[in-house]
Amino acid sequence: MPRHRAPRPTSADDLLNELGRLTAQALERAELQKARVELAEALQRELLPGALPELPGLRTAARYAPARNGLAIGGDWYDGFWLPDGALGFSIGDVQGHDVEAAAYMGQVRVGLRAVAAASADPGEVLSRANDLLLSMDTRLFATCSFLRFDPVTWELTDARAGHVPAVWATADGHSGIAHDAGGLPLGILPGETYPVTRRRLSAAGAFVLLTDGVVEGPSFPIEAGLEQVCRVVRAGVDAGPDPDPGRLAAEVIKVADLTGHTDDAAVLVLCHDGAAHAP
Repeated sequence: MPRHRAPRPTSADDLLNELGRLTAQALERAELQKARVELAEALQRELLPGALPELPGLRTAARYAPARNGLAIGGDWYDGFWLPDGALGFSIGDVQGHDVEAAAYMGQVRVGLRAVAAASADPGEVLSRANDLLLSMDTRLFATCSFLRFDPVTWELTDARAGHVPAVWATADGHSGIAHDAGGLPLGILPGETYPVTRRRLSAAGAFVLLTDGVVEGPSFPIEAGLEQVCRVVRAGVDAGPDPDPGRLAAEVIKVADLTGHTDDAAVLVLCHDGAAHAP
């Protein structure tokens, strides 16, 4: 069957009119995209916590940055909250997608994690229950996540990972590294998934830094290089003095995203801790 094409403009005036029409359509689409981005960013910032919990010997801070190109907004989050037994819970994660839907889903994941964390002291079980909860919502989205639990009595940090970027750490006794701990699949993919738990006793003062892949990965910047750069930044922050400022350290870590030319939003969560021997 022959196709009927729209007649092409035949005069200079026709060409100018056609150009004007196409330009107006492009501007309309650009304005619509700008409005969607602004809405997603506003929703994102409203859903992130206004403050993080702290206690003697543990100082916390976080930073969030939208993507450099301004289009990929809405999926990353961080959180910190008190648990019923007096411990602290922390989470960081990244929802698939970069739009209003991803920002709204991020809020649901945060609330879900808080709810299940209140009923379990095991980070692996927290992620497993959160995974089942998200699957029951029957959404096409999924999320990577790390969940940590800090016990102020034992000075122990326990954590589990659901397909998320590894944490970075450094201590005042000269050690540092990337926490390539075992983990499970992202939340919302496979029913019944299990998540191994890693336990660390914070015997020396230092910093434990959680981040999303927007900090360490870009179009031509491999994630391994980004993690190594963050490790150097955290090492320098801990070496700078006996009581590193978590806010300053978080600000320095989020700057790594500028090196990657990141096309994703980015989040950083910093825990600066005293050593267990000096803890209250």
